[in-house]
Amino acid sequence: MNPRVKDLYTNVSVHATADRENEAVVELLVLTMMADKHISSDEIDSIRSLTADAGWDGETFSFDQYIGQAVATVRAAVNDHLVDELLDSIDSRITSRVLRGSLFAACRDIAGIDNDVNPAEESLLGHIAARFD
Repeated sequence: MNPRVKDLYTNVSVHATADRENEAVVELLVLTMMADKHISSDEIDSIRSLTADAGWDGETFSFDQYIGQAVATVRAAVNDHLVDELLDSIDSRITSRVLRGSLFAACRDIAGIDNDVNPAEESLLGHIAARFD
């Protein structure tokens, strides 16, 4: 994983303690994974690593608690063509400026894990950059 992304997340845990913010972050990262209609184990591991490195794993956050629901939420939004609405929801739940500033870098890192950013991923990254970069 990109060391810059890990560095960005190091100090975010203080700001991202609310369940709804954690949930929104995982949804956004899963949405980035699903842009190419494929979820790889490397992508899941990358998201798990981000949350662990940020210190989110503990009493108030469990990656495994959030990932299943996030995947279901994102799949429903993609299947129902409601990605813009999902992005609106995610946008409204993430209030930390530090976290918002880190998210685009994380999404770009996840999209590039397979070293091939396809047009769907590129389009989604454009929408994410407009909101979070």
